[in-house]
Amino acid sequence: MPKGSVVLGFSGGIDSVTATRWLLDEGYDVTALTLDTMGDEQLLHRAKESARQIGVKHAILDVRESFQTKIIDYFTHSYSMGRTPAPCTMCNPLIKWHYLAQYADQIGAEHIATGHYFNIKRDNDRFYVSKADDRSKDQSYYLWGLSQSVLERAITPMGHRFKEEVKRGFADKKESMGICFLAGMSYRDYLVRHCPRVVVAGDIVNRSGEIVGRHDGVAFYTIGQKRGLDTTIAGAVIVDIDAATNRLIIGNNQDLYHAILEVKECNIVNPQELLCSKDVTVVVRGIGRNPRRYIKQVVEIEGGYRIYLDDPAWAPAVGQPVVFYRGDRVLGGGILEKFM
Repeated sequence: MPKGSVVLGFSGGIDSVTATRWLLDEGYDVTALTLDTMGDEQLLHRAKESARQIGVKHAILDVRESFQTKIIDYFTHSYSMGRTPAPCTMCNPLIKWHYLAQYADQIGAEHIATGHYFNIKRDNDRFYVSKADDRSKDQSYYLWGLSQSVLERAITPMGHRFKEEVKRGFADKKESMGICFLAGMSYRDYLVRHCPRVVVAGDIVNRSGEIVGRHDGVAFYTIGQKRGLDTTIAGAVIVDIDAATNRLIIGNNQDLYHAILEVKECNIVNPQELLCSKDVTVVVRGIGRNPRRYIKQVVEIEGGYRIYLDDPAWAPAVGQPVVFYRGDRVLGGGILEKFM
């Protein structure tokens, strides 16, 4: 007897193929679902052929319009506003897991799954994203936005797997790397080709507002950056981006440390646990170095939370995800809106 039916997000790559085989070996009735986000015929063909070789049911769902508005437009708009976008952390709840759940409902499947490396833990009738056993491939940071309705029906076939072990059976397969819609391009080249309106030269100023150089467009720079600055100030580093005036603000390395973060657009499993626990850590990925100690205090503010850090974060950037951990469990996360 099958354990149940599951819809699996399927690209035909190493991880989704491994996840499919694991689910089949465990006795699940699997439907492999490929989301067509970009009209990439090569990817769609690879997925279809991989599913055929495994002998699993396969379907393709066209989500190009939604992917354009919710992910690509968000990506380009963020850079035009001087923000640092995180398309993968948005794509997971808004596209991948959303459409997996929707399709599962349509065909009457009980479960959903992907090839992500993470686990799920249940605590007091709440479901939490949790770190994968393989910490080097752990993707829990990008999954803080998943809802309880998604997590309660999700299966994590890669949660206890180790990447090096998985790769041994796929010597001829390449892994997909980077942001999918960039198709190997740098984000700078992508913006120049697809969104030239965000590429507008402007002034570089010091913290007193004095003009000390020129930049090629705020979308090309990030907080903490030193390279490529056309300025007369030796050792200058970008400490802030003012998209409203099209200016980069430079300072020194010490100006990059911030002990207070304001986070909004949050998804928190249990707000009281976040507010009251004394052993919560925070992760802010990107150019910045993550704080290494527990959060000192969390205060609820309108639309989100103010986080007081015992160990200041280096070069946090507005738009980055801020994710809260308690041990291996993800308590939730949000988007950085302000740092002090």
